[in-house]
Amino acid sequence: MIAETVCSAVSAAGLGIAAVTAYRKRFLAATRIAAYSLVPIGLVMTGVVEWLADTAFSPTAWAGFGVLGVAWVLFTSTRVVERRRGGTRKERRAARAAARPDAVAPAASAPSLGQGAGPATRPATPPRGDDDFSDIEAILKKHGI
Repeated sequence: MIAETVCSAVSAAGLGIAAVTAYRKRFLAATRIAAYSLVPIGLVMTGVVEWLADTAFSPTAWAGFGVLGVAWVLFTSTRVVERRRGGTRKERRAARAAARPDAVAPAASAPSLGQGAGPATRPATPPRGDDDFSDIEAILKKHGI
């Protein structure tokens, strides 16, 4: 009797924590907490706490097995979603930081057109092998280096 009450209280507290976690927009963690909190009540409902007392023909026991099945489905679904997203939150954050380009505006590297009257007379050509460092050399000469 006391064991069932304690397990019920632990399950209720766990579901409350899961609700608070879901409110904070951490749904995978909330689902995992809910799965953990359903295990004690599932064990009570299956009769494991009473050590198989009338388990075979008890509808409560079979309902407990159903609750344990729901907990297992919740566990496995969170693992599947976590693996599809690419690991834990820390790993995703590190991957996102590595994939981010430097903080340069998209138009910052484009040359300004200036006060010209019309478009350029010659088309832009890709840089050749010997012109790759000409800009850098010009800047260094300008500064006397």
